[in-house]
Amino acid sequence: MPQSKPVNYVDADPDILAVYDDIMATRGIDDVNNFWKHIANHPLTLKRTWENVKEAMAPGALDSLTKEMILWR
Repeated sequence: MPQSKPVNYVDADPDILAVYDDIMATRGIDDVNNFWKHIANHPLTLKRTWENVKEAMAPGALDSLTKEMILWR
């Protein structure tokens, strides 16, 4: 089965960098994890997935830590 190669920040196109920067700013982290780096091989999927996750993680009835535990379990 073919394996994708991660798209690292230094190798990313401007569209991917914009999403990476938004992920890092929103989550308060210094680098994106491998999940994001691998789906960045398809920039539209990266953007769509991040927008959906960002919306789901917005403030609501559950705190963000609980949501993250459910999302990434």
